[in-house]
Amino acid sequence: MQSESTAALRHRTVEAPAGRLHLVEQGSGPLVLLVHGFPESWYSWRRQLPALAAAGYRAVAIDVRGYGRSSKPAAIDAYRMLDLVDDNVAVVRALGEESAVVVGHDWGSNIAAASALLHPGIFRAVGLLSVPYAPPGGPRPSDVFGRIGGPGQEFYVSYFQEPGRAEVEIEPDVRGWLAGFYAALSADTRPADGEPDPHFVTPGGRLRDRFPAGPLPAWLSEDDLDVHAGEFERTGLTGALNRYRNMDRDWEDLAPHRGAPITRPALFIGGALDASTTWMADAIDAHPTTLPALSASHLLAGCGHWVQQERPDEVDSLLIDWLATLKG
Repeated sequence: MQSESTAALRHRTVEAPAGRLHLVEQGSGPLVLLVHGFPESWYSWRRQLPALAAAGYRAVAIDVRGYGRSSKPAAIDAYRMLDLVDDNVAVVRALGEESAVVVGHDWGSNIAAASALLHPGIFRAVGLLSVPYAPPGGPRPSDVFGRIGGPGQEFYVSYFQEPGRAEVEIEPDVRGWLAGFYAALSADTRPADGEPDPHFVTPGGRLRDRFPAGPLPAWLSEDDLDVHAGEFERTGLTGALNRYRNMDRDWEDLAPHRGAPITRPALFIGGALDASTTWMADAIDAHPTTLPALSASHLLAGCGHWVQQERPDEVDSLLIDWLATLKG
């Protein structure tokens, strides 16, 4: 069955502000744009593409700029949120469409949210996976992340800020690092409560020092890991990490939208065992205000961070049921 689904996938590149963007599409009907997070690619939507296509949608998963077969601008500030939103707009236009439902996971959730916030006429609905919507504003991000963890622990977002630092850790063994990172945030392989938190680095240490060393998560086959690792072994991690290096720029760029709600129809799906949903529980609680057209919010019991890969059947069903409620 998987080989038949894979055969129906159509790969192409389109012109975008990034230069070119690689995308994979399946099916026909209303456009659903799928935006991945870190450290992934279009392939993280491999289970959603055929399901959405079978339900009557034109499902399109992109490689975000800096990833996979998409262009990788050299400048760090080429990965600011405004540029990534412009890429999404360009994809919709290049596909000959006037509007799309945009669905994102992890960083893709933030990109999807910003797309719907800044271009509600194009992105008629927004699905957010793992990372809830928090309106622009608040303190400067680098100041916030610098205070997380306390003495002797550096938060991973702060660790990623210095160009080249994380790359030195990751790139000599991309496959091993990815395996550990995926396992650290998966429900069935994450460190037990009370063990060192893999979101933090000790002085002079590495992020991977706290990754679990056991088997791969149940959702991740050796072949799947080969696909993910092969992309990053070819491209390196700098483009992906540059997203983290623009958070203060995003804070400045989006200042005119401080506190703004997203008014388009919305859906949230998270894992109950994901740090994104526990640390950002207040943002989820605020969704009735920040997402006034929220259709539903789902926390999947026993699920970690990689929701659409850990629980593909449930996510597919929730997405398809929600899409059926939208007009157009």
